[in-house]
Amino acid sequence: MASPAPPAADELPGPAARRLYSRMEASCLELALEGERLCKAGDFKAGVAFFEAAVQVGTEDLKTLSAIYSQLGNAYFYLKEYARALQFHKHDLLLARAIGDRMGEAKASGNLGNTLKVLGRFDEAIVCCQRHLDIAQEQGDKVGEARALYNIGNVYHAKGKQLSWTTVQDPGHLPPDVHETLRRASEFYERNLSLVKELGDRAAQGRAYGNLGNTHYLLGNFTEATTFHKERLAIAKEFGDKAAERRAYSNLGNAHIFLGRFDVAAEYYKKTLQLSRQLRDQAVEAQACYSLGNTYTLLQDYERAAEYHLRHLVIAQELADRVGEGRACWSLGNAYVSMGSPAQALTFAKKHLQISQEIGDRSGELTARMNVAQLQLALGRLTSPAAAEKPDLAGYEAQGARPKRTQRLSAETWDLLRLPLEREQNGDTHHAGDWRGPGRDSLPLPVRSRKYQEGSDTTDRRPRDGSHSRWTVRMSGCKCLARASPGPRLRMRSASLTC
Repeated sequence: MASPAPPAADELPGPAARRLYSRMEASCLELALEGERLCKAGDFKAGVAFFEAAVQVGTEDLKTLSAIYSQLGNAYFYLKEYARALQFHKHDLLLARAIGDRMGEAKASGNLGNTLKVLGRFDEAIVCCQRHLDIAQEQGDKVGEARALYNIGNVYHAKGKQLSWTTVQDPGHLPPDVHETLRRASEFYERNLSLVKELGDRAAQGRAYGNLGNTHYLLGNFTEATTFHKERLAIAKEFGDKAAERRAYSNLGNAHIFLGRFDVAAEYYKKTLQLSRQLRDQAVEAQACYSLGNTYTLLQDYERAAEYHLRHLVIAQELADRVGEGRACWSLGNAYVSMGSPAQALTFAKKHLQISQEIGDRSGELTARMNVAQLQLALGRLTSPAAAEKPDLAGYEAQGARPKRTQRLSAETWDLLRLPLEREQNGDTHHAGDWRGPGRDSLPLPVRSRKYQEGSDTTDRRPRDGSHSRWTVRMSGCKCLARASPGPRLRMRSASLTC
């Protein structure tokens, strides 16, 4: 049998009602504080359970309730339950407005903006982040202003990145709308950088430099990108942040590829590889091997290219990464062709074909079929050159499949223009809160290829450099759980609140 509901306040004498609600207040706050402790420890599911229990108990303290809403939104964000995160941040925003808490409204707006960004609702996100900025400036909150500027830059960066995925243009050759979006991102990052310099926040300066480097890379300003990434590298070393240092090396390698300085790029990628091993991050190690294989291809050192692609293949197999395995096989096929070993190339081309079929990669399958046919012709296993030029491709082009950009299996034609961009944390996990764990800097993400997405910014997105134990984000802020003056009795049971 269910326990009877507690009597309402008007059903009890004054002192009895006060004692009852005092116990409930203590219970609500204790539950919420335990939820906060669990989230700090990285146990978000358990933390959510305690926060929800605190909500069910209820409280007269509206600032405490607002803090619980905010913390619930943060916890659901880290659990990647973004719809629920959005719901609770909306509750927080409405309550902050109801009690006239302008700083609380600013922080809730920032959290809403970050969540909307992850959901791809960029225009709404900008409105929320701009409101955060406006209130921070109104209140003279320089730290909040810096966070808001950073978050607006994040939204424009994420929007520009998403738009760039829908085009075939390479960095620097972007449609006007994409270029303008990324230019706006750069503008807000510059403003953020200026302000965090004024505040003396070196960690925030590092993030700003990294994001400016990434934005200028996408805009095709590769020399400027290297300047910013070198600044980012210096600050990473200053803090002993090996993960950020590794990302800076990778981004410097990418920029030098586009500057045509392949030998310099190779040295940066080697440092990336070394640090990825120190950090025991196999996915990043695989990506570094892939980048080195591509770079040595550009340097026409095909034996070393094959060596790194073989390392990539082994790691991809260990990680059960079929997409990466297929890419490695394709790369190895090209490398062995360049070394004059068509029989070995055919082995890898067939493996690439098999994997492409298994994972449903129609473009990869089309490429592999063409490569297999060409190699079989070269080995004398086909009698018709026409069969090699155009094998049975019925149905492929109708489904939009296109072969990868190659020149008869030439190893010169890699997808190097799609080298992965190591992103600073662009708000995907820069959610606001007070539960600070170890310092976290960036969630790297690729420019176009989603193969080794590390986030997150940007992001789908599993934080790689910041695990769930690294709780909170610096860039919006949320509310601490603390007692405040009592207000009207309020229990949060309804989910019908809207922004």
